[in-house]
Amino acid sequence: MPLSRLVLWLAIVLLAAQWPAEALALSGEVTHLSGAVLARRADGQTRILTVRSTVDEGDILATADNSFARVRFPDGTDLVMRPNSQIRIDAYKYEEAAPERDNVIFSLIKGGLRTVTGLLAKRNPNKYRLATPTATVGIRGTLFGTQFCNDDCAGLQTPSGRPLENGLHVDVSDGAIIISTNAGSQEFRIGEFGYVANINVLPVHIPPEQGFRVQAPALALGQVVAAGAGIGRANDLECAVR
Repeated sequence: MPLSRLVLWLAIVLLAAQWPAEALALSGEVTHLSGAVLARRADGQTRILTVRSTVDEGDILATADNSFARVRFPDGTDLVMRPNSQIRIDAYKYEEAAPERDNVIFSLIKGGLRTVTGLLAKRNPNKYRLATPTATVGIRGTLFGTQFCNDDCAGLQTPSGRPLENGLHVDVSDGAIIISTNAGSQEFRIGEFGYVANINVLPVHIPPEQGFRVQAPALALGQVVAAGAGIGRANDLECAVR
């Protein structure tokens, strides 16, 4: 090998060795989708997502009408997006051997989302949160749904047949969540439903017949194609999303 090429190769190897591990790893991978799903990066570039597409910090993911997407993250977290929904990956830091660096922040901008939390939330629940326009959701090892309505939930209704009011609707299928607003915080446990009208009022518990459970199609509940078994499995979603 010529000396110049050898020097260049060694420089690349040394640079890669010094680069932070989290900078080399992508945040998540699309494992299932149906319909049209887009990702907009922080620099404004937009791309169409397919199965095995990767997503990263700063990306805004958006589903169109009649479209679903399931995204899996390295720690085993699964996010299933409903039609006409948008989420932003504000932060995702996870290293299996460095729990002190854990940090996950997702933002539900509009629409609905079902979440199965992974290893990060189990070992560092205070380092995981979901932001919404009306409240912030903290978790304690959880399977839960969130639906935010802003004059865009036509066709969605409670088991009693009532249309969904504007605000945040939540349901918990496993574990617990803590919802916080400017007025305070409330805990919601397995089997409970909640509602937050706006960011300046307390979250309230509501009876099941007035609650809304976020649902996803069978397509999003099959065997995950991405690596990382054991946490956030397809069966976990199937138990609560039918």
